[in-house]
Amino acid sequence: MKRALVSGGSGGIGAAICRELSACGWEVIVHANANFARAAALAEELNAAGGRALAAQFDIADGPKTLGALATLLEAGPIQGIVHNAGIHDDAPMAGMSARQWHSVIGVSLDGFFNVTQPLLLPMLRTRWGRIVALSSVSGIVGNRGQANYAAAKAGLHGAVHSLALEIASRGVTVNCVAPGIIDTPMTAGLFDAARLAQLVPLQRAGTPQEVAGLVSFLMSEKAGYVTGQVVSINGGMA
Repeated sequence: MKRALVSGGSGGIGAAICRELSACGWEVIVHANANFARAAALAEELNAAGGRALAAQFDIADGPKTLGALATLLEAGPIQGIVHNAGIHDDAPMAGMSARQWHSVIGVSLDGFFNVTQPLLLPMLRTRWGRIVALSSVSGIVGNRGQANYAAAKAGLHGAVHSLALEIASRGVTVNCVAPGIIDTPMTAGLFDAARLAQLVPLQRAGTPQEVAGLVSFLMSEKAGYVTGQVVSINGGMA
């Protein structure tokens, strides 16, 4: 059974991805930082449903702590799937944005991708098979007012994914980005009424976490073996 680490696996989209991967036969490592109890409960749910899962807690913005946590996880064998889903918002117009706001968002989304992925690469490459998917955003494609930090972090992921895909394609490892638009999660609850959604989204509704998870699951599967170095949008036609 192949093992997959889902960073930010306790959140709305992350939990849907964990459930989908588990249903597809992956052993799932549900990562969390602040919400470890929720990650542990999800791992118990997946195990009770007949899958294999465990929860892990560490701050992916902290390189040394992440390295230590991953070393422990690797004791059980290589991790052949990575879904970098963790990310945070701290919005403000750049003229009023603090250095802390800039660096904290970059730290989780972009530095976190390096901190989680780099230590797992060599063990993965030795197996000559792997799947890496980073969760981006429509903001990383077209920008968004008040989100220069978030958009920069997500756009940075696009460059990292394009480059890493070229570096490791010969080893049978694919690397892709999934860029969601407005998704119906607790984080977006109450931000967009029906009229605003109709204005922003050609399909006139928010997406669901399950729709994002379905796309991620495909990119993590054998069927997507010829898809690499791509940024795949799932945004109802926004961009």
